[in-house]
Amino acid sequence: MKPAPFDYVRATSIDHGCALLAEAGGGAQLLAGGQTLMPLLALRMSQPFILIDIGHLPELQGIAPHAGGLRIGAATRQADALANPLLAQALPVFVTALAHVGHHQTRNRGTIGGSIALGEPAAEMPATAVALRASMTLRSVRGARTMAADDLYLGPYATAIAPDEMLVAIDYPAWPADAVPLFREVARRPGDFALVGLVGALAIVEGRIERAGIAWFGMGPTPMRARQAEQALVGQAIDRIDVQAIADLAIADSAPFDDGHASAAYRRSVGRRIFASSLAQALDRRLAA
Repeated sequence: MKPAPFDYVRATSIDHGCALLAEAGGGAQLLAGGQTLMPLLALRMSQPFILIDIGHLPELQGIAPHAGGLRIGAATRQADALANPLLAQALPVFVTALAHVGHHQTRNRGTIGGSIALGEPAAEMPATAVALRASMTLRSVRGARTMAADDLYLGPYATAIAPDEMLVAIDYPAWPADAVPLFREVARRPGDFALVGLVGALAIVEGRIERAGIAWFGMGPTPMRARQAEQALVGQAIDRIDVQAIADLAIADSAPFDDGHASAAYRRSVGRRIFASSLAQALDRRLAA
């Protein structure tokens, strides 16, 4: 199929892009990497009357220290983020998760902000933002506002980003350099959306968990924080943790569903297994260090 007719405008700045969004009154789409948008246009599942290209704007790109953590520009290419040494050192679990996004061809064009703003519940980047407590900076002609990743996702492909708003940056708070990463996903093929996935990190101080951030993907209508598991882990000595009990708590904070790829029962069973094994392996590595 071919896309429905639309106008194309190359924004000259963030302010220009926001003005175009406001003028469009909900009829515009932002183009950054286009790895999801282009197929949707071709299938006429998305029919904007104006396409606003922001992918080239330098103020939307780059990775830099910010407020004690890291700020990633929304239009930063996924491939560039994968190759960034600062990101690899500060947030290794982010890089691990990013390496599972699509394929190397799509990562050359796909952007960090595009993946996060899309709101695919089985995607890695939205869940990573939730797990690591990222915050989003949104801009419009009305000004700027900040929103926690926890508050961003309302349902499948539905976010709290207003039609006239642009995601301009994602801020990730600092995690200790020796934080223990957690990542596992089950997919039919490399590059496919996950049937079941988990991502997160544990900060461990003197043998006890001081901080925990864990989220599911592919296990509900949005990325889902494993809040009960996080709370149960904090303060625990790592040699006394009952991983099966923590896995049960984590599953309780998911909402698996039946679809054409897997059943809710399958997702629940596999999720419990990969959570317990991932947590056990992470703790064993720390104990052996």
